[in-house]
Amino acid sequence: MVGSSHEALHRIFQKDPALLTRALQRVLDVPFPEPREIAALNVDLTEIEPVERRVDTLLRAETDEGTYLLVVESQGKVDDRKRGSWPYYLSYLYEKYRCEPVLIVITQSSATARWASRPIRLGFPGWHSLTVRPLVLGPDNVPVITSERQAERDVPLAVLSAMTHGRGPQAPAILESLASALRTIDPDSAAVFVQFVDSCLADPQAKQMWRDLMTAIQYFWRHPLAEQVREEGREQGLEQGLEQGRAEAKAEMILHILEWRGIPVPDAVRDRVSICTDLDQLELWAQRAVHANDAAQLFPEE
Repeated sequence: MVGSSHEALHRIFQKDPALLTRALQRVLDVPFPEPREIAALNVDLTEIEPVERRVDTLLRAETDEGTYLLVVESQGKVDDRKRGSWPYYLSYLYEKYRCEPVLIVITQSSATARWASRPIRLGFPGWHSLTVRPLVLGPDNVPVITSERQAERDVPLAVLSAMTHGRGPQAPAILESLASALRTIDPDSAAVFVQFVDSCLADPQAKQMWRDLMTAIQYFWRHPLAEQVREEGREQGLEQGLEQGRAEAKAEMILHILEWRGIPVPDAVRDRVSICTDLDQLELWAQRAVHANDAAQLFPEE
């Protein structure tokens, strides 16, 4: 089970290695050649000396233009020690595998992204012995995917969007579209993606909304993370059968979305949503809640 956003941010590329090259091509506009094959490699860069060094994720991409090592580093904050370790990683990997290493940094922080994108130059001014230029994926360039159709076209990219933009006013639409898209892929892959997103949502309201959304997806209940959610439900007295629990979770999700977006919820609206047991009706109200400017807009027919 993924335990932190640091792990999720780079392990998504182990789950779907091709997502990394798509991100380079579409997000960063880097003309990386189309790989014929991508394989995960050992991330341990430890030498004989007792100094342990590990990259986060290491992939080998075979292309018509040559073989490349894709070195993925998940970065939570500014860390100037990377000025020494990143050049070391690239030099060591080139020496070991004799193919070109490419450094990709992924972060949820715009400030960290700006720091990581600055070239690392070693040497004296005017004559640098070594220059490292990381490629950086972060909230300023990863696309915000709020359309269900767009999410379904590239589910891993939609997962990356949710992991990167899991806070702010657009988060409800991002998470809602991704929840719908997850129903279109195989349950085992979807369950892994559920973990990745859950690990990266630092905002408590966003995390609760995501878990509310996931309770409505039946396969989710087979996953270890579901046991944690079920246990929380038991403590709150909400475990009253799967069908009723799904309706209650969907109703709570609708109210969470409205409250999170700063929209006042009158008692009449709260009561009507809370007592509804029609999952199709609740799904329709949930879609309206993402875009509504007033709670009454859940019921436009009135």
